[in-house]
Amino acid sequence: MMERFANSWRLVKASWGVLRSDRELVVFPIVSGIASLIAVLLFALPLWASGYFDDINDEGAGVAGYVVLFFLYLVLAIVVNFCNAALVGAALIRLRGGDPTVSDGFGLARAHMVPIFGYSVIGATVGVILQVIRDKSGWLGDLVAGAIGVAWGLATYLVVPVLVVEDVGPIEAVKRSGALLRKTWGEQIAGNFGIGAAIGLISVGVIAAGAGLIALAAATGVTAVIVLAVIVTVIAVTVLAVIGSALKGIYTAALYRYAAEGDVSGGFAPELVQNAFTRK
Repeated sequence: MMERFANSWRLVKASWGVLRSDRELVVFPIVSGIASLIAVLLFALPLWASGYFDDINDEGAGVAGYVVLFFLYLVLAIVVNFCNAALVGAALIRLRGGDPTVSDGFGLARAHMVPIFGYSVIGATVGVILQVIRDKSGWLGDLVAGAIGVAWGLATYLVVPVLVVEDVGPIEAVKRSGALLRKTWGEQIAGNFGIGAAIGLISVGVIAAGAGLIALAAATGVTAVIVLAVIVTVIAVTVLAVIGSALKGIYTAALYRYAAEGDVSGGFAPELVQNAFTRK
C-alpha cells in the first residue's frame, strides 16, 4: 500500500512539473467545468419548471425521459471530450519539447471535431444503456452496469489522444485505445491510476480541513464568517478539482506516448509509466 502511494505521489509530481511549465493547461478543465455547468442548467431548469422531474418520480423515466437523458449526456460528452482533446493535445506538444498555447490546444480539438462528436455520440449511447440497465434490473442491474462501465472506461482510456494524434474515426479510436492497453500492459489493471489515487487522498484532506474551518466559523455565530469559510472551502475544492483534471490529462498524454511511440521523455521516469499497469 505504501509503495503504491509513493508511486502515485511521484506521478503527481511528474505531471505537476509539466503543469508548472505550462500553467495555461488549467484553462481547459476550467472551460470544461463552466460549459458543463451551463449545459446542465440549460437542460435542468426548463424541465424542473415544467414539472418534468415530478412526472419521472411518479411514473418512471419512460422513453421520453431517456431521450432527454441522451441529449444531456451528448452535450456534456461533447464539451468534456472537446476540452480534454485540447488539453491532451497541448500536453503532447509540451512533452515533445514544444511550448503550446491555449489556442494551440483548442485548434487541435477543432481540427478533430467530427471524430470527437462521433465518439461523444457513442459515449452518450453507452451511458443511456447503462442507466436503463440500472433502472430496470434493481441491484443486479447496478452491478452489471458498474462492471460494464469499468470495462468501458478502461477500453476508452486512450481514445482522446488517439483522436488527437491519429487520423481515425471514433469506432477505430475505441479499438485502437483497447489495443494499446492490451499490447503494452497486458490484460489486468493493477491497482488504481496513480493520479486519481493521490489526488483523491489530497481531496479528503482538503475537505476535512474545510469542514473544520466551517465548524470553527459556525462556532462564532457570525453569518459573514460562516459564509466566508464556506466560500474558501468551495474555492479550495474547485481549484484542486481543476488541477487534478489537468494532471490527469497530462498523464494520459504521457501514457499514450509510451504506448504508441515507446517514448517516456518530457519529465516522466520510465518506471512511472511502465509500472502504472502490469500483466496478470
